Amino acid sequence: MADPKQAQFMKAYASCHDPFIRYCSALAYGKMDTEDLVQDVLLSAFQHFDSIRKSGELLHYLIRAARNRSISKWRKRKFQTEWVDKHSDHLAAKGISPEMRLDIQLLYRTLDRLPGHQRDALVLFEISGFSMKEIAVIQTSTEGAIKTKISRARKQLKRLMAEKSTTRDMSGILNTLQTITL
Repeated sequence: MADPKQAQFMKAYASCHDPFIRYCSALAYGKMDTEDLVQDVLLSAFQHFDSIRKSGELLHYLIRAARNRSISKWRKRKFQTEWVDKHSDHLAAKGISPEMRLDIQLLYRTLDRLPGHQRDALVLFEISGFSMKEIAVIQTSTEGAIKTKISRARKQLKRLMAEKSTTRDMSGILNTLQTITL
């Protein structure tokens, strides 16, 4: 017999799965294993599911928990190349070309140079596919402030990518990331 709490959680999580996985993949890239981050956050969310008032708040809880968990882990470890290699292997298995994999790696390293809230807003919007309104709720901000953060993040990312003299268009790389679930 299935646990009613588990059934409720799985029903609420079903609509959150794809954007949550994309967000965790972007957040974890080159720093930790995406699957470990997802599992840690889902376990925590399941344990605290009773305190999440509305099922619509589950995605926001998952995003905040993933961000907090990743910050905690990043403080404990430095950049580790084996994670980059693992993510690169995963992209190769998805049929992503070697050139695009290098561009994605460059993009993630460049994203790390952006201020935290700008980076998070850009990742949530461009890679995870959240609306401005949803990001405003997640970041406890206004839609106008989120638009400003994303605009500034795009400009700074474009400038930083130009410094690296990449041959690919940043929007093309972001679109590729949005279409694959890492």
